[in-house]
Amino acid sequence: MATTAEPATGPEAMGAGTTSPRAARRQGAGLARRLAEALRGEARFDAFTRGRYATDASIYQIVPTGVVFPKSAADIAATLAIAAEHGVPVILRGGGTSQNGQPIGRGLVVDCSRHLDGILAYDPQGGTVTVEPGMVLERLNARVKADGWFFPVEPSTASRCTIGGMAGNNSCGARSLRFGKMSDNVLAMEALFHDGEAFGFSLTGNEATGVSGSARAKDLARRMVSLAESERDEILAMYPRVQRRVGGYNLDALIEPRPNLAHLLVGSEGTLAATTSVTLKLSRLPTHRVMGVCHFPSFRSAMETTKAIVDLNPVAVELVDNNVLVLGADIPLFRTTLADITRGRPNCLLLTEFAGEDRDALLADLRRLDACMADHGFPDAVVEVPEPVRQRSVWEVREACLNIMMSTKGDAKPVSFIEDCAVPLEHLADYTDAVTDVFTRHGTRGTWYAHASVGCLHVRPILDMKQGGDVAKMRSIAEEASALVRRFKGSYSGEHGDGISRSEYVEPLFGARLTRAFEAVKDGFDPDNRLNPGKIVRPLRMDDRSLMRFAPGYAVTAPAATALDWSDWGGLGGAVEMCNNNGTCRKLAGGAMCPSYRATREEQHLTRGRANSLRLAISGQLGADAFTSPEMKRTMDLCVSCKACRRECPTGVDMAKMKVEFLHHYHARHGLPLKERLVAELPRYAKLAAKLAPLLNLRDRVPALARLSERVAGLSARRTLPAWRRPWAETGEPAHPSDVTGTFRDIVLFGDTFNRAFERENLEAAERVLVAAGYRLHRVFPHTGRRPLCCGRTYLASGQTDRAREEARRTLDALLPYVRAGARVVGLEPSCLLTFRDEFAALLPGEEATALAGASLLFEELLAADLAAGRIALPLADQGGRVAHLHGHCHQKAFDAMGAVETVLRQVPGLEVKVIESSCCGMAGAFGYGADTIDVSLAMAELSLFPALRKAGPDDWVVADGTSCRHQIHDGLGITAQHVARVLDGALVTGGRPR
Repeated sequence: MATTAEPATGPEAMGAGTTSPRAARRQGAGLARRLAEALRGEARFDAFTRGRYATDASIYQIVPTGVVFPKSAADIAATLAIAAEHGVPVILRGGGTSQNGQPIGRGLVVDCSRHLDGILAYDPQGGTVTVEPGMVLERLNARVKADGWFFPVEPSTASRCTIGGMAGNNSCGARSLRFGKMSDNVLAMEALFHDGEAFGFSLTGNEATGVSGSARAKDLARRMVSLAESERDEILAMYPRVQRRVGGYNLDALIEPRPNLAHLLVGSEGTLAATTSVTLKLSRLPTHRVMGVCHFPSFRSAMETTKAIVDLNPVAVELVDNNVLVLGADIPLFRTTLADITRGRPNCLLLTEFAGEDRDALLADLRRLDACMADHGFPDAVVEVPEPVRQRSVWEVREACLNIMMSTKGDAKPVSFIEDCAVPLEHLADYTDAVTDVFTRHGTRGTWYAHASVGCLHVRPILDMKQGGDVAKMRSIAEEASALVRRFKGSYSGEHGDGISRSEYVEPLFGARLTRAFEAVKDGFDPDNRLNPGKIVRPLRMDDRSLMRFAPGYAVTAPAATALDWSDWGGLGGAVEMCNNNGTCRKLAGGAMCPSYRATREEQHLTRGRANSLRLAISGQLGADAFTSPEMKRTMDLCVSCKACRRECPTGVDMAKMKVEFLHHYHARHGLPLKERLVAELPRYAKLAAKLAPLLNLRDRVPALARLSERVAGLSARRTLPAWRRPWAETGEPAHPSDVTGTFRDIVLFGDTFNRAFERENLEAAERVLVAAGYRLHRVFPHTGRRPLCCGRTYLASGQTDRAREEARRTLDALLPYVRAGARVVGLEPSCLLTFRDEFAALLPGEEATALAGASLLFEELLAADLAAGRIALPLADQGGRVAHLHGHCHQKAFDAMGAVETVLRQVPGLEVKVIESSCCGMAGAFGYGADTIDVSLAMAELSLFPALRKAGPDDWVVADGTSCRHQIHDGLGITAQHVARVLDGALVTGGRPR
């Protein structure tokens, strides 16, 4: 199988190491050859791949020797054996969302998430399932839901965390109060020793059973049970008696009457063995859930009341603190939900969930919750959320708590290292007060959220990890917090494991004797310390700055000057560094992010992967000129600029804008290819092209011409091009700003290049609808010349920011007088009109761009707002039960405009609207036309859009407001999709009759 055999290129500064560059290259080359011979999967050693796998969601960065993408357990076994031959460590990795540096290290990182994601066995009667380690939790639960089951250990990262990673960390989740943690729900595990030999652990009646594999595995099992028994008294004395204890090794599981040996592997963070399968115990899905949102005037009052709420037997009690309430209110994705569930200005919330089979009993539980709150001095302080849809929205806020807090701009961020200490509930208020005092003494403050029900509150002090002084504060805070945990008889690692952040604190918590026992466990399984070394035992130093993402000397060195305005982020570096590797972009369903990753499953084609590559490149860690290198170009190529990350990334990473910046510098160095030039200049030559339409349109009628266009311009011969036609043109004389009356009726209809040149009927339909609604249309022309106004989108798509700025200036100059007079600017094409609300501010920062942005609306946004305000009415005929399937343009979703188009369509009597849950259609402007990208384009469409439309009836309508979306649907399925303007136009009643 192909192996990228360019090992150790780029500076070794990406995570300090003791191996010289020359020795590292020799070592990597030998590994590359051996792995290429042995694997069905793939191994890569190039600097960009290694850089992308150097981080997780922690503060650490350690560049691996290489990255392996196994396709089978045999591939993992071969990797282990070859790594042993070369003396190279092996680190197993799932979704890469760990908080403490577990899946990073020097050696071979083995990414199990890309291929090893299958179900190996499933018993729907008995409620058990065996999965490969790369299975994503959300996908597993989607599979077993039809049979009434779910896997109840549900971390907030359920959309991207893998079962193997969850087992490695002994994950817990919000509902552990009822269902426990991973070790309570794992039945068996298959794994490999450090040299690749297979074995299996499961429930045992004695030390000789519950083990599969060679005599070596059975002997090791006996020794482990014997070791645990010899330390029984110490285990009973030293292990914290709280549910949320995941630190150290689970020797306590081996002193049970019938120990399950697999539980020794759970929580071992890949330091003992390489997991190849996990057998899980499923739970029955509750028929009903209800939620009560408890409001508190102070943080301590919430902590003091938690135990009383837990005594009501809820499934979960989750804290949402004031930081989340304040920051979340500024994030469009969460603003509506927070407004829905909060009353007044609470300091914090406790989200309390009850679940069961009897809905009336659950509603009674909410009444008991309300009474409990009143008894503690908080009457009428519970907002009831019994509806499943509303609950889902609330849980989305809770699951994003960490990332909402990480959305703070600037170098100082909430830092994870004491994040999930757990204490008994009776000590929770005193513990949180004490930790807050620690923060105050060190000149900082903390953010709190999560699992109040089990005394495991996620807390992060705000520190600047680029500053040595704050790193020293981190060490001091960690030591004081460790002492507090021991004082309050809690656990220092309550959910996210030990990793680099907390392994040093295993010995202070468990004592020297048990720590030596843990070392004996490690040595029994992995005598040569090859599996994820430096975690749990013989730890790395948690404050070793050479292991950190922002190591000493870190600085953004490129580009020398930016093309766009990044001042709101503290510069381009600050914008790129907003990615904290939380992995939300890895979700495979729901929302729109990240479509290229969903199609390829490659970290390279992921918002997180691109952000990491950009950060390493602009800080000089990938070598000179890496920022404008072909490798960086390949990393950015499949970003379709859908802007989903702009809305759905909780920390606000705007990769579409970063791609514009990157392309500006890349093309300045390498030149602009013909395809990009043809697309970019389309608005300038559109008028001439329309006159040559009969000739230009021959391209799609003569196969030889299509093949020629592919060879010359890179436009796929398999893809038709939009047909040139007589364009739409504004009629009448130019208006004057003095014509604007200042009422809501004054409208400037912006005719974008695409609808103007290829689908003028959409603009004509929009004119008729707007006039029928009573609006007054003003014809606006450029101040100079007769070429129509343009948003500059085509120039932005190729990074030609100077040309785009010219268009923005020209358009601002023409439209601003009307805007200042009170007119609104309305457009049909989301990617064009919304440029006024997005990129214009980065091209021409200032009050003028802000004014235009505030007055710019999509056609459907205008109608929805004025219909809701009762300003207009549309005479629409009944459609007799016709179905309309609605596909949203990515930019509509990114700017929260989908509700508007749904609202407008639902105004049509007798029209049933079905919204298609889909990501990007895959066309994405010119992306889908490329000979090198058409396959990925079609793969994106096949994820959900095309399958949904194949189920549409022959008389159904398909509605899509994006020009590229309509082309993709027609090109791929032969279905004609309509802009919402044409749907409304067709339903208008004129002269007593429908049009």
